[in-house]
Amino acid sequence: MEDLRDARETWSLANCTIAHALDILGNRSAMLILREAFLGTRRFEDFVDRVGAGEPAMAARLKALVQAELLERVPYREPGQRTRHEYHLTQKGRELQPVITALRVWGDTWTTDEAGPPVVAVHRGCGAPVRAALRCEHDHEVQDGEIAIIAGPGLIRIA
Repeated sequence: MEDLRDARETWSLANCTIAHALDILGNRSAMLILREAFLGTRRFEDFVDRVGAGEPAMAARLKALVQAELLERVPYREPGQRTRHEYHLTQKGRELQPVITALRVWGDTWTTDEAGPPVVAVHRGCGAPVRAALRCEHDHEVQDGEIAIIAGPGLIRIA
């Protein structure tokens, strides 16, 4: 199994999936909207209040997340009011939970002050803190230094 890092000059990441993901998620407001969606926020006004973005910026960001199929607009109607929309995570959006969890744990470790983190995510079943972990498809926990980077079907060879 050839580790591509040993021959970095022979391939290109012009088709990089990290770059593609950052095209969708690569700004502060997108990540904070997703944080809020995981915390149960659904309504436009609540996203505006909790993320701290202006209404035009929030409308644009929510629209982009809906177009990226991370959120879906779901109609609701309060008695006597017009139909409005809530924003719910799609399956594609819910699959970002490990990413959000990893960012939160990293932030808890490296950016908190002496007071500690503002919230802690725990497993409902046992109460232990939740963290993101690298695991292979055979369910082995993968440690730093145990990862090989190999060619995938979309790799672009340049040499």
